[in-house]
Amino acid sequence: MNTETTHGNEYTSFQAYLYMAIELSLSEWKLGFSIGFGQEPRLRTIKARNLAALKDEISAAKKRFSLPEDAPVLSCYEAGRDGMWIHRYLLSIGVENLVIDSSSIEVNRKAKRAKTDKLDVKKMLMMLMRYQLGEEKVWSVVQVPGLETEDHRHLHRELDILKAERTRHINRIKGLLIGQGIGISIQADFLEQLNTIRLWDGAPLPAGLQRRLRYEYQGLQFVEEQIETLEAERLDIVRHSTRADVEMVRQLMRLKGIGVASAWVFVMEFFAWRCFRNRREVGSLAGLTPTPYQSGDSSREQGISKEGNTLVRSMAIQIAWGWLQHQPESKLSRWYQERYGKGSSSLRKIGIVALARRMLVDLWRYLETGWIPEGAELKTHLL
Repeated sequence: MNTETTHGNEYTSFQAYLYMAIELSLSEWKLGFSIGFGQEPRLRTIKARNLAALKDEISAAKKRFSLPEDAPVLSCYEAGRDGMWIHRYLLSIGVENLVIDSSSIEVNRKAKRAKTDKLDVKKMLMMLMRYQLGEEKVWSVVQVPGLETEDHRHLHRELDILKAERTRHINRIKGLLIGQGIGISIQADFLEQLNTIRLWDGAPLPAGLQRRLRYEYQGLQFVEEQIETLEAERLDIVRHSTRADVEMVRQLMRLKGIGVASAWVFVMEFFAWRCFRNRREVGSLAGLTPTPYQSGDSSREQGISKEGNTLVRSMAIQIAWGWLQHQPESKLSRWYQERYGKGSSSLRKIGIVALARRMLVDLWRYLETGWIPEGAELKTHLL
């Protein structure tokens, strides 16, 4: 529905939207509909994941607000456990949708505030209308990856989980042995060693402890086999795949100090599908930007924001240390040594975070334009 308002001899046309906010939960979804400020929202509750009911409620809301069937619908919901499939469904039925970073939604700062799904959906609905009218900083909108891009992230994320599980198995085995005053390295012949290990008084390990150690070690072997399989699969993809994102991985690996693991994470989590407009966006999305605090006479630095992608941030800081070793003559390394190299341990740790941010920006430029970071060396052999 188009309405026209007259200003002198000019006419301004307004497009009527149906605004919809969805508050998700495991068992039910709370829906809120409106057509503008001052309008009491239409609130409905449907069973979670009932797409037919969702579509029916959108049609019913258009009738309630006297909108035509082809009136555009703008919706939103918070990013979380339900993932992005709802976003893809809404797009498939012609609904323009926004996935919102829940931590960016403004809240009342009182010590105690009312919090219900009904209030939440009304709040999102109000902010959605503000956003659509031009107040873009009212919240942060999540960039949704394609289904194929999202699927490519499973390999390295599973590797990350398996490596953490491997560490837990090793720590449990060592902890059980240390509890008996025994400290040994865990090698391939660990099960054979169990029969020869003796307690402080020369007695063999108790049967219950031996059984538990065997189970833990068998779990460790299973996890290591999975890690080897996934690492071999990743290496095979890097060597033979013709995908565009894999070509970006190979491009990063040409730089000394960047291996297959770090290049894969940087590309699949960051550079392959995100559209960065400037260096500030690169640092911000990695959570490596400073967060100053200034109020009256009080002014201090609170450290980096630690928002955005945790995997990329932790990997960037690890690779920044390696960059100093493998690229000592690069502009980045010389900048770090001049500014932080002679400082205290705490100052060097602060500097490595700044180096990680600058390094990510240079890697982004390298992938976008082919510009090699100043002073950086390339490998003579890729794999």
